[in-house]
Amino acid sequence: MISLTDTQKIGMGLTGFGVFFLFFGMSLFFDKALLAIGNVLFVAGLAFVIGLERTFRFFFQKHKMKATEFFLGGVFVVLIGWPLIGMIFEIYGFFLLFRGFFPVVVGFIRRVPVLGSLLNLPGIRSFVDKVGESNNMV
Repeated sequence: MISLTDTQKIGMGLTGFGVFFLFFGMSLFFDKALLAIGNVLFVAGLAFVIGLERTFRFFFQKHKMKATEFFLGGVFVVLIGWPLIGMIFEIYGFFLLFRGFFPVVVGFIRRVPVLGSLLNLPGIRSFVDKVGESNNMV
């Protein structure tokens, strides 16, 4: 089992609450306050989990600057009061930032008994295969 420090446990909680508030805010027709809370908690939780220095290095790598601009710009747009436009920017930036992790996630989900069989259905399989290829998502 993976051992986590207390700081990383706090970060996991913050990240989890951030994702919850983001989904809850989107389900309530893009509520500005919930989305803003979710954004702040998600970014703070990420910093707690991997550390402040590694978070800055992750976001501000030269080849990820476009993705970081979209993601953090979307956070800023949500905070100033335009949640729908901000979430569109954030989602696009999120996919650009984390596209390298998608093949790992798809491979893991394919090994889960029920979800793996769902991902192998004819219509879903071709989409998942494209998502699993990290080079095509630019």
